[in-house]
Amino acid sequence: MQIAVLLYPGFTALDAIGPFDTLGRLPGAETVLVAERPGPVRNESGNLSLVADAALADVTAPDIVVVPGGPDPSGPMAQGPVREWLQQVDRTTTWTTSVCTGSLVLAAAGLLTGRRATSHWLYLDELVSFGTEPTGERVVTDGKYVTAAGVSSGIDMALTLVGRIAGDRAAQSVQLLIEYDPQPPYDAGSPEKAPADLVAEWRNVDLAQMLTTRGE
Repeated sequence: MQIAVLLYPGFTALDAIGPFDTLGRLPGAETVLVAERPGPVRNESGNLSLVADAALADVTAPDIVVVPGGPDPSGPMAQGPVREWLQQVDRTTTWTTSVCTGSLVLAAAGLLTGRRATSHWLYLDELVSFGTEPTGERVVTDGKYVTAAGVSSGIDMALTLVGRIAGDRAAQSVQLLIEYDPQPPYDAGSPEKAPADLVAEWRNVDLAQMLTTRGE
């Protein structure tokens, strides 16, 4: 089972690494980082690189595709090679997935038209322009398309897939081994739970700035 995680300049690292490490624990999994060309690809802050093992042309029939998000998904949305690759491999994938604004990349490629999907809460409404029905759920499954909300939800999406592919016990084993037992010190992880003034503050911030902010 080949699992292809797409990389592009400006991707969010946890969007890619969470599913990479979680799905990679499936029996018989072969995980590959793929980009337009092999080599290092920098994240949205420019301070971390992941190395793509293969070029798009080298990965033609993955079983699972994972598209991470980034603060400016318009880049991969506009790149012909990425769009064409997604459209091509989607014809034979068992699962086509995304994390955060990666759903906008899938939607721009025409893969989520008429489907339900999720994304980072600040970008949800942008799905409408692609004929996709936005939902604020953390993980959304519509046919073979599985989309996850912001950044950390990529692990939830991956565990959901592990359960669908290998069964509940396998998913529970993976969850146990990665010790995924969230107990955050704050309960502000969604716009419904966070203080209203904080949500309003971030709605007024430039979207590209939003995902590159690290609290400094």
